[in-house]
Amino acid sequence: MKDNDTKNLIGCCGIYCGLCPKYQSKAPSRCIGCRQGEQHDWCSIWNCCVKKHGFETCTECEELFHCEIFLRRKVVEWIPAAGNLLRIKEVGLEKYLGEQKERQALLEGLLQNYNEGRSMTFYCKACARMPVELINEAVKEAKKKIISEKIDESDIKSKAKILRVFIKDLAVKANVNFD
Repeated sequence: MKDNDTKNLIGCCGIYCGLCPKYQSKAPSRCIGCRQGEQHDWCSIWNCCVKKHGFETCTECEELFHCEIFLRRKVVEWIPAAGNLLRIKEVGLEKYLGEQKERQALLEGLLQNYNEGRSMTFYCKACARMPVELINEAVKEAKKKIISEKIDESDIKSKAKILRVFIKDLAVKANVNFD
């Protein structure tokens, strides 16, 4: 993925499209991302941030988290949008995008190797909300168990079941909520 592509996957509200199941989907109804095409014209946050003020993200606005649109749309409560906006404010957009690119690559590996057809949303939430180190730890532990239980590499269903358990356990220990 090119850096320019990564930049096009950040919604002004803080959602990173590359970690969204609607973006990762292979279905004809797949979303192409917040900054691609014209589908975002309905979004009041996009219209205010990009169209009205010319900002890349809402972090450039002085009213961040006190904005009437944010309060009405409950952005402060969105997981992980509010946290993403705080992270952008803390480290800057370029560093944040580098972090998201790493998360997206991790997600795409999970989807390729451990998605039995029902785990996409789970993996998207995990990659968006958990520290990368914990997800990598879960994958490492799952691989050990897959080898020790002599599970065939092509048995995606069994591999997914094992990985999901490790991710859930680490998420609970780290107090990461997937709801």
